[in-house]
Amino acid sequence: MPRQLGELEDAVMTRVWQWNRPVTVREVLEDLQQERSIAYTTVMTVMDNLHQKGWVRREVDGRAYRYTAVSTRAAYAAALMNEAWSRSDNPAAALVAFFGMMSAEQREALRDAMRIVVPALPEAEVPPGGEAADEAVGEGAGEGAEAADGAESEAGR
Repeated sequence: MPRQLGELEDAVMTRVWQWNRPVTVREVLEDLQQERSIAYTTVMTVMDNLHQKGWVRREVDGRAYRYTAVSTRAAYAAALMNEAWSRSDNPAAALVAFFGMMSAEQREALRDAMRIVVPALPEAEVPPGGEAADEAVGEGAGEGAEAADGAESEAGR
């Protein structure tokens, strides 16, 4: 599971993800210098570290390397969310609290994502007619209410 990127690592990866093409240290440096004073060797070290950590791959291009992202920012964000969720002692309460923090736009994005993911489930897990699904919702309702109560208690602290 990936650790959260440091501030400078994130600034570098943001450019690699946004540009979505092989980039050189010099390109990243020149863009970063618009925001801060930073040395070429610092950016080179960060990009080498990102390569060592598996965030970017690199190919030789003359006397330099060209770096390409190994995965997307979305995959990185998903991995961080999954890691945080898996560390919770009450995953249901963590989800309830997380959903409660979402903006209307984020909730709509969640609905859109669920429309994509749910049809992809194996047929055995998505019963025809929804009868078993209704039963499962009824059985889990008490657990969901307890999770919501726990999340509200945590949020109130």
